[in-house]
Amino acid sequence: QVQLVESGGGLVQAGGSLRLSCAASGRTSGSLGMGWFRQAPGKEREFVAAISRRGSSTYYADSVKGRFTISRDNAKNTVYLQMNSLKPEDTAVYYCAADRTEVTPRRSEYWGQGTQVTVSS
Repeated sequence: QVQLVESGGGLVQAGGSLRLSCAASGRTSGSLGMGWFRQAPGKEREFVAAISRRGSSTYYADSVKGRFTISRDNAKNTVYLQMNSLKPEDTAVYYCAADRTEVTPRRSEYWGQGTQVTVSS
């Protein structure tokens, strides 16, 4: 079993930055594909970004490409999401995701509880 705990959400003005963190426990994060999803009010959960088990490959939704960066520190069992140039449409609950193979837009085995990100205009 894997436990994921997110942190770093909050309120920020448009154009600002936030960094989300997700600490994994129960298994070493180095053996897991990791990623982030988000869910805005009244909308379905959507894929944001993913990173391979060793961190050599990253994938992004078109809506965040060039603004968000996913990274990981396997020694700390932590994955990060650096969010720059934030827009009001980025407002959502952000969920950390993990999978024994890889996180894809359509697959993740494990989920965190979520952290709220609110971007004011």
